[in-house]
Amino acid sequence: MARHLITSAIPYINGIKHLGNLVGSQLPADLYARYLRARGHEVLFLCATDEHGTPAELAAAKAGKPVADYCAEMHDVQARIADGFALSFDHFGRSSSPQNRALTQAFAGRLADQGLIREVTEEQVYSVTDGRFLPDRYIEGTCPNCGFEDARGDQCDNCTKQLDPTDLINPRSTISGATDLEVRTTKHLYLEQSKLKGQLADWIASKADWPVLTTSIAKKWLNDGDGLQDRGITRDLDWGIPVKRGTEDWPGMEGKVFYVWFDAPIEYIACAQEWVDAGKGSDWESWWRTDKGADDVRYTQFMGKDNVPFHTLSFPATIMGADDNWKLVDYIKSFNYLNYDGGQFSTSRGRGVFMDQALDILPADVWRWWLLSHAPESSDAEFTWEAFQQDVNKDLADVLGNFVSRITKFCRSKFGETVPEGGTAGDAEATLTAELDTRLAAYAQHMDAIEVRKAAAELRAIWVAGNEYLQSTAPWTTFKTDPEQAACQVRHGLNLIRLYAILSAPFIPDMARIMAEAMNVTDLDWPEGAAAALTALPAGHAFVVPENLFTKITDDQRADWSERFAGIREG
Repeated sequence: MARHLITSAIPYINGIKHLGNLVGSQLPADLYARYLRARGHEVLFLCATDEHGTPAELAAAKAGKPVADYCAEMHDVQARIADGFALSFDHFGRSSSPQNRALTQAFAGRLADQGLIREVTEEQVYSVTDGRFLPDRYIEGTCPNCGFEDARGDQCDNCTKQLDPTDLINPRSTISGATDLEVRTTKHLYLEQSKLKGQLADWIASKADWPVLTTSIAKKWLNDGDGLQDRGITRDLDWGIPVKRGTEDWPGMEGKVFYVWFDAPIEYIACAQEWVDAGKGSDWESWWRTDKGADDVRYTQFMGKDNVPFHTLSFPATIMGADDNWKLVDYIKSFNYLNYDGGQFSTSRGRGVFMDQALDILPADVWRWWLLSHAPESSDAEFTWEAFQQDVNKDLADVLGNFVSRITKFCRSKFGETVPEGGTAGDAEATLTAELDTRLAAYAQHMDAIEVRKAAAELRAIWVAGNEYLQSTAPWTTFKTDPEQAACQVRHGLNLIRLYAILSAPFIPDMARIMAEAMNVTDLDWPEGAAAALTALPAGHAFVVPENLFTKITDDQRADWSERFAGIREG
């Protein structure tokens, strides 16, 4: 079995994330991690909170708390919500950890030794009203590329173009709203990414299996306009990792911190150190260093498309430039945006359904299923309450939940709460077995390829196959004339529930566990074939009838939620 390292883009600390964030990184990463574990692979699944930079400072100021205290509190909040959605991280770390501080400073020193960092005296925006430089997200204005009026000082959310604060048209301070901004000189460190352009281009070109979304964004940044630019890796901020050259002070950089987009990806590595230091694992280097065994690791990253440039260019430039046996990513699964009811989700602007709100009104599996089955892979997707209600009721209640309820209750009423014996498999069972074999292979193929929507569609088709089998055989009718044959049909139906528990666990882990417990099984190895799966529960095996797995969403609930979550979240 292979070893798989999986990382999800680490969420900013500035508040609770919305459903668009969830489906764009953490949730599909969890789906893949759960699937690989079920297939017997060794998996290390890491995530963390991204705690540095202006988003953290601004959110802490708004909350009226010291930034360190705010970050500690929000890390705990995000960790609890992640648990609520059954995200199976092996460790959920913090970019403010001592491990990441030391590693980031070590990377900076190594890059400097390799001749890839230069000092630049540059002009930056200074706010007279605020009495400070305004890096990155302390400034908003009009994007010079697309005209979006709320572009940030580091990147435009609308067109994803990387920006510098001085690029913005009609800039304003996000602290005070002041427009009395002027340009002053300050000194910063730059990572000379341009020296690595050829190496990066060859590496990206070698990734023929990557999603088109990933490679197209990477190549655009490499080749459009002036091509790959050197990038500042320090900022004039109070909160962050102090600039050092390894363990030594960096003359001229006193009082500055590393740019959040320099230290945040390094947290992926530091998180593995945190995992070991927390007593959860051992030998983190075997996952991250090619001279320590990481050559046999397949590393997969999950992220929204706005994060692709940093993960295809900037972080790889850090790894390549250090030239010190660090593991490069093997596959980057990127996603488009999930929009909300005719607009956009936005953490900073409080628009849409947020993760804590979602858990307050419905079980996690309901959200997991809908989001993953509508994952924005090939294009942006749209959440509407009407589609959500329709799909949840049909897929989860009518197809899966109804199947489990019908077959278990019928068996209890006619045969008791044990798997019945008798009867002989015939044409209907042979047809079911053949269809399941085809669909099991397709499902595994889509999951291996991280084709999320196709995998969800195949899983739903497997659920439908069970319903069609019940409809065609009608054991409740068969029982009237041939109870033994009805027993055979019911036995196949009960074995399907066990099979559904196994196959559904990556998508809906809580409901899968309930199905497995109802069938009184702990042996949940991935099926080698349909024939074995349909005979796994022998006659006489005890089970219980579970409560209804899913409750339908009513029209009144849909109307209420549509009004309650109309698009603006205060606070």
